[in-house]
Parts: sequence; C-alpha cells; structure tokens
Amino acid sequence: MELRQLQQSFDAFDEAAAAMLGLNRTDLRCLDVVLGEGPVAAGRISAALKLSPAATTTVIDRLERAGMVSRSPDPGNRRRVLVAATDAARSAEAEIFVPVGRAGAEALRAYGADALAIILDFLRTARRVQEEQAARVRALS
Repeated sequence: MELRQLQQSFDAFDEAAAAMLGLNRTDLRCLDVVLGEGPVAAGRISAALKLSPAATTTVIDRLERAGMVSRSPDPGNRRRVLVAATDAARSAEAEIFVPVGRAGAEALRAYGADALAIILDFLRTARRVQEEQAARVRALS
C-alpha cells in the first residue's frame, strides 16, 4: 500500500509540473530525458519513451514550440538530429525539480549509512521487479 501511495505521489507531482509548464506527461518525460542526458539523439528519446519515431517527432515539435528544446544536426552524423534543453528548460528544472532533489536529500540525512544502503538496495530491487513485470505484461499482448 505504501508503494502504491508513493507512486501516486510521484504521479501527482509530475501532473502538477506538467500543468505548470503547459505540457502533457509524455512531453514531460521527454524533457526529463533531454535534461538528464544532455544533447540527445531523437532515436535515443524514442527508445527511452518507447515511442515510434513519428510520435517522438511530434513530442519534440511540441517541446520546441514551448521553448523547452532546440534541435541541431549532430556534428558527427549529419543525418542525425540532436535535441538539447534550452535555457527555459534549465530554468524550469531549477525551479521545479532541483528543490525536490534537495528536499529528498535533506530527508535522507536522518538515516545512517547502513540504513541508506538498505534503502538503495530496496529501490534497485523494486525497480528491477517493476521492469520485469512490465516486460511480462508487454509479452501478454
């Protein structure tokens, strides 16, 4: 039950962040990839979001219109496009997402090194289980 409520709290935060930025949740997921990985190829975004190339182009178009990303040719491969976060996206990151990280780090200071190791192990295990179950459900269709 606690994990379900934690997931719901993540969803509520993402919904609030997307609404504040005038984006939908898929756009926000894309922006997270771009912010986290630096200039990134559109193909990498497709893989990360599990979207078709056409759907990825649509998402990038919306983010570009919103002023959150820019496109440029990859200097190493002219046929490939790189997507980069704009200053507006970095400002949004600083205003919305950096404080969450700081608050989380502050909350975790209450735990000792041994407890933090157990928490980290639990999070990695929970993620692995979720990824395995997502693969299982995808295989059912």
